[in-house]
Order: sequence, then C-alpha cells, then structure tokens
Amino acid sequence: MASSLRVIIVNYNAGESLLACVKALLERPGAFTVVVADNASNDGSIAALEAAFGGDPRLEIQRNAENLGFARAVNQMAREAREQYLLVLNPDCMLRRGALEALIEALEQDPDAAIAGPWVTDSSGKVQSGTWRRFPDPWRSLMTLTGLHRMSRHAAALEGVNHPRDEPPPATRRAEAVSGACMLLRRPAAEAVGFFDEAYAMHCEDLDLMYRLRDRGFHCLLVPEATAVHLGGVSSVTRPWWVHRQKHIGMQRYFRKFGARDHSVPVLWLVYAGIWCHFILTLPAVAFRHFARSA
Repeated sequence: MASSLRVIIVNYNAGESLLACVKALLERPGAFTVVVADNASNDGSIAALEAAFGGDPRLEIQRNAENLGFARAVNQMAREAREQYLLVLNPDCMLRRGALEALIEALEQDPDAAIAGPWVTDSSGKVQSGTWRRFPDPWRSLMTLTGLHRMSRHAAALEGVNHPRDEPPPATRRAEAVSGACMLLRRPAAEAVGFFDEAYAMHCEDLDLMYRLRDRGFHCLLVPEATAVHLGGVSSVTRPWWVHRQKHIGMQRYFRKFGARDHSVPVLWLVYAGIWCHFILTLPAVAFRHFARSA
C-alpha cells in the first residue's frame, strides 16, 4: 500500500457499520492514515471505535461540535492533508481485499485521471445505482425517473444517468462519474478546484466535484478490479425526511450551477418542477421504509 494515502470517513450515527468499515481498512498492512470526522454523533459509535481501535496509530478521530454536513467535514480533513491520495469513504462501505491497491495503481498509470472508483455492490452482490454513471442532464434524468432507461439497450436515445450493466466491464475504463460512496482522489487535482462545494449539505457534492474536475481536463476511472460493498442509508435512518429533502435540494443546486450552460430558463424550470414532483411522489416510500425499520 502506498504510504501517501489518507482515508477520510465522515460519521454520523453509523453505529456498527463504522466499526466494520474501519476494521476492514486497519486489517491491511502499510503506512496510511484513517481519519474519522464525526459530525456530533450521539449513538456511541465513536466511543465504540476508540475502544476497538484506539491503540492503532493509523487511526485519527476528529470530533466536530456540530453536524457540519458531508462536504464541510471532508474539506476540513482534506485541506490539512499532504498525502498524494485521499480516499473518501462512507462509513457503511467496506472495501474488499486488494481494492485500495487497484485504485491507487489506476491513478498512477493515468496522470490525467483525478478520481478512481470501485465496482460497488450491495450486500447481496447486486451492483449499486451510481457505480458507473453519466452526468445528469434533463433528458437523462427524465429517462431515469420514468424508468424508460431500462430499454436503452434497444435504443440509445433512452439512456439514463446510470449505465444499464449488471456485470463490471472487463478492464479499467473512463467514466463520467463513479460512486460517491468510495472515491480515491488525486489530492493536488481536487485541491486545484477547491475540493467539495460546501453549499451541498448532503448528496450531489460528488457529482459537482467530478464535473468541475472534468472542466479542468481531468477524468474519472471505473476500476472493476477494485470492489466494495455498500450497505447504504445507515446514517439516514434517524433522519430520513431530512436526507430525502437534501437529495432533491442537491440535485436542484447541481442543475442551477451547470445546467444554464446548455439549457434555457424554461427547460431548467421544468427540471426543478420535476425534481420536486419526484420529492413529493416518493415521500410515501420513504415513510414506509422508516416505519418498517422502526416496527
């Protein structure tokens, strides 16, 4: 493992998932640092982390007095970093053996790549949405929201945001965007664009960063040799309504920042209307999942 690596994990009430995530990292040999930025959790996850791994010098814990949000918490740790590579990792995402090495090797072999992402699945082995994706635009977003993207194998015009693929590609390849659950960043490139936009509280800050890096001439890599398991939604269990709202606020901000380049004001207003119609229509599903977990 490269010695010039800092792993940044933002924690908010991730519970046992945080322990499993950090354990999977610290079981690997090598000189690297794991920094857990805790956003004022109250579930005892940081106390449990200290009890389990507090003696490992590779682990650092940053306690924030308030919930700074994801982007601010990452930037706080990234701006003081001097390592060549930053792995931004969700606390409910666990890397398989050899994944870190494969991600680092991919960036070292491609100096114009700023981000490398693994093939991300859920616990059952099903590829997760967002693992290999395109930048959202009004048409792709419409195809995704309506489900018509499922027919894109037969008609390329129906392509949505995510690539419709159940199996990983045979080799590392360029991607417009990769999963925000696990991103290996080339620090100097991310630093050049100011890291994450802190106006995003949660969600879409990863797409924003990837888009700005593309504007600077960089690209992302999807590395199928690197694999990770992402449980998803662990930190949102205690605040599902807030998280659901932030997803839609984030998408609106993304389109507001970048959509004006290629789309007229009426088109963008239609996009905003679609975002908030989706928010309203999906609220019952959020409520059902929340009450099902609570039962």
